[in-house]
Amino acid sequence: MSTELTWFKSSYSGTGGGNCVEVAMRPGAIHIRDSKDTRIQPLTVTSDAWAMFVGRIVPSCPVI
Repeated sequence: MSTELTWFKSSYSGTGGGNCVEVAMRPGAIHIRDSKDTRIQPLTVTSDAWAMFVGRIVPSCPVI
């Protein structure tokens, strides 16, 4: 099994390289990093914490 994370960002981010974050998902953990400096250690939160965060910022969005 590969330990490589697959990073992605919102389709709303565009291609200009602005202020974006990227997310990678693993069972039980969500990894979050700055798209402008991918060398910085990503922030890792539990799936439950991520679901609560997403539910607060986008109440109508289905939680992953």
